[in-house]
Amino acid sequence: MDLSPDIVDPIVALALNVLAAAATLALGWVFAGWVERTVRRVTGRSPKVDATLAGVAGRVLRALVLVFTLVAVLDRFGVQTTSLVALIGAAGLAIGLSLQGALANVAAGVLVLTLRPFKLGDAVMVNGIAGVVEDIGLFITKLRTFEGVVVYMPNGTIWGNEVQNFSQAQRRRADLTFGIGYGDDMDAAIGAIRAVLAADTRVLAEPEPVIAVDGLGDSSVDILCRFWTAPADLFTTRWAITQAVKARFDAEGISIPFPQRDVHLIPTASDEDRSAA
Repeated sequence: MDLSPDIVDPIVALALNVLAAAATLALGWVFAGWVERTVRRVTGRSPKVDATLAGVAGRVLRALVLVFTLVAVLDRFGVQTTSLVALIGAAGLAIGLSLQGALANVAAGVLVLTLRPFKLGDAVMVNGIAGVVEDIGLFITKLRTFEGVVVYMPNGTIWGNEVQNFSQAQRRRADLTFGIGYGDDMDAAIGAIRAVLAADTRVLAEPEPVIAVDGLGDSSVDILCRFWTAPADLFTTRWAITQAVKARFDAEGISIPFPQRDVHLIPTASDEDRSAA
């Protein structure tokens, strides 16, 4: 039975379109996977790009390739893709407006991951909260304070505030003040403090420690002790130096006075009359 060209031609055209669409989908799927792997591989070689950001960038590009592939397939079947693209754009705009706060956090997260003001394990202070960075995501960053409290901070808050990174410093400075009595020997006290600093290997020789009389208080002569140490040794060194200086002062008879006031009683005429009586 001979088939009319009016029947055969549409069937052949449909079959060709189906085959072309299938081939387009297959190629688009393979190409999308290749793009994602390439982005991950290229960004993974750069120490300036965070692994989280590399993964997100790869997935986003893969999704875009798949969207364009789907549009090409629909266009193959005669679907008016212009309207579809406009619809997708309108939907994207509506979603963006409804999620503008979340998208702002995502944008801030991308900046944090790209510019890297801190990394995992850094000790930081953000918006008055100090702690160690445990996780950096696109929406939030996880901090664990030095008291052990876990804080989830939106990235928009982090990017909009000052970030102090304690771990990036190569050295940290400690300032201690020791008060001695007015009757004590200032030079002996300064020599005792200098000997304590020299005996602690955590105190850096450069910059050179500073020990000087910083002020004359109401009850004591205040001696400033300023030294530098590695960031990880800051607090333990401060505590050790304070304890060692106290022990050295005790051994050399240098006093650390308590706050005191001299009270002078001025006798009045009635007091003198009572004394005479």
